[in-house]
This record gives sequence, C-alpha cells and structure tokens, in this order.
Amino acid sequence: MRGVGPVTLCAGAMIPLAQAAEPVRTVFGTLPDGRTVEEVTLTNGRGVTARILSWGALLRTLDVPDRAGKPADVVLGYNDLAGYLAKPHYFGVSVGRYANRIRAGRFTLDGRSYRLTTNDGPNALHGGAAGFDKRLWTITAVTGGAAPAVSLRYVSPDGEEGYPGTLTATVTYRLDDTDTLTVTYEATTDRPTIVNLTNHSFFNLAGEGSGRSILDHVLTIPAERYTPVDATLIPTGEHRPVAGTPFDFREPTVIGARIRDGRDIQIVRGRGYDHNWVVTDAPTAEPHPVARVEDPETGRILEIASNQPGVQFYAGNFLDATAVGKSGLAYRQSDAFALEPELFPDTPNQPAFGSARLDPGQTYRNVITYRFFSTSPAHRTNK
Repeated sequence: MRGVGPVTLCAGAMIPLAQAAEPVRTVFGTLPDGRTVEEVTLTNGRGVTARILSWGALLRTLDVPDRAGKPADVVLGYNDLAGYLAKPHYFGVSVGRYANRIRAGRFTLDGRSYRLTTNDGPNALHGGAAGFDKRLWTITAVTGGAAPAVSLRYVSPDGEEGYPGTLTATVTYRLDDTDTLTVTYEATTDRPTIVNLTNHSFFNLAGEGSGRSILDHVLTIPAERYTPVDATLIPTGEHRPVAGTPFDFREPTVIGARIRDGRDIQIVRGRGYDHNWVVTDAPTAEPHPVARVEDPETGRILEIASNQPGVQFYAGNFLDATAVGKSGLAYRQSDAFALEPELFPDTPNQPAFGSARLDPGQTYRNVITYRFFSTSPAHRTNK
C-alpha cells in the first residue's frame, strides 16, 4: 500500500540492544469508593517505556526517542487519578462495549430492539456514559523477558449501558525490542451481543509537553474511501471516494493542509477530521497497515496496523484547553490526534457495513500494533 512502508536508513545504524527491564507494578491512586488503581511500567531497554493503568485499561505514558535518541512522552494524559476522573477526554483508554457512535443509541438483534445510554447528543458514543473507559479492570498477568507485557480483564454484566449479554473483555499490552507496542483486545459473551473495542490514545509525536500542535505532522492512510457523516456524525451509509477531497491521505500529506477547508461540508460537520476511513471491507486474519504518521521536526515516525477494516482519524477538534496535562500545558484543539482501528461506526444499524455481532463460542479480536522509528540512524536496529 502506498506511503506506508518503512523508511530505509543508511548502513551502520545498528546499535547494541540493552536488556529489557522487568515490569514494575505500583499503586497509582484510589477511587472514591476505596478501590485501588494500579500502574504497570513496561520498558524495552531501548528507551521506549509504556505505563498502563488498570483504570480504563489505559495507556498513560509512552516515552519514545527522537532522531537524536532523546525520549519524550508522546501521548496525552495526567499525572494523577483525579485528572482522569474529572476530565477524562478518553485519553489513552480502552473503549467499548462499542467504540464510536451508534445512531440514536438503538439497534436490533434477532428481532429484539435494544436501547443504549445516549451520551453524545442523540447518539451513543464509546459504550455510553460509563463505558469500559470508566471501569476498573483487573490485572490478570504481568510478564517480563524480552517482550514485557501486562494483561487486564473486565467483565461487563448483562444489560450494562443497555447492551445484552455478559461480555468478558481482555486486553494485553506488549512492548518488544523492535519498538513496537502491541495492544490485543479479545472478548467472549454468554448470549448474542455486539462488540467493537479499540484504544483511544491521543498522540503528539513532538511530545505531549512540546507546546506544538499536530498540524505539521505528515499523515498517510492507505484507503480509497471513507464514510461521510450527517450533522450528528453518524455515517450516512455511503462509502465515498477520497480522491479530490480533503480526505485523501493515500500519499503523505500534512494534517493541517486541508483541515479547515470549509468548502467541504464534512470538514464543517466534524470541525475538522473526525471520520472513519475504509481500509478494508472486513476484518482480516492478520494485521494490515492502517496509518503512518511522521513529525518532521523530531524525526519520530509511527506506523499503525490492525486486523480491523476501519480507522477513525480524529484530530483533537474538541479539545478546549480545559484539561491541563502531564507537563502543565492546557490541551488545545489539534494538540493531538487519535487513530482508532475498529469496525465502522453504526455498523449494527447498517448491514452494508458488515456485522458487529458476537455469539457464544466465538472470540472477538482486535490486534493493534504501534511501531516507532525515526528518520535517522540514531535510534534503530530493525529494518
């Protein structure tokens, strides 16, 4: 696919691998009801460090070196639990039971209508008012070695936020020595239901404390089509070609180049980019490229792959400077982007989009890989 292959670096870029540190498990905070929120730190020995919270199974920090080998935290978030409780903004969280929007918070399954909690105007968004992002997950395993990992589980009871069936969801974060963070979601159910899980990390490859926006980042999405939306950001059902529109990222394109092109009603409705791109027509057996982002100033590059058919690109349009992050900066519009591999929005109400159904005996799976490297040989051992 065009524009998504790795950057070729000059010979002699090999550097010695340091041994990955063993994971560290600590207490991060206490919920108002007295339950403890834990944090697990994963380090790969190459300057990449990820910190994962049991609250929302969220990615709190992700330190990645730039072209000079200097690390910076590239995801938005908070230094304390109070921030996540007061102004969550979906920073780094695991979202479900259904990521993205469902029209009017309603869907039908096996002839029965279900009504979900609506929390985004007339629609249901990211699982409802108290979705998986606002739940305490249980840490089930912490493993060390060359690819340290942490696994977490959340059991969503039948009827939670209006969804049918008891759903057991798991997520594993694994960091390896190719500077790849793999996030694997799985789910099983005891009765027919719908499911769509993803990660909602907000990235700024310049660093969340840099004070720079992401408008000069260069984005590639290998998709010929996207799903336009109505005034409430629900897909109209059309798969519209990206050619000739501000949504064409098939070749590397600066994010800010067309983000304010008000001649396109889709830009106006999303206040910029808040849309789903059709990368494949259905989930695939193995992960495929869904996006590539480069920050020319620091040299950091992020490649994202997943087995899911769509990717929601959100350019932080609704960040309003009311959230003060880890570095003491107020997060503003376009201070970060989210790229969420998932099923298409409102799939349960749009048969042409495929199916979000999960039956007993089946296992839902979304594998997301975030692979980092740079445009110079200062920090890279893999080709």
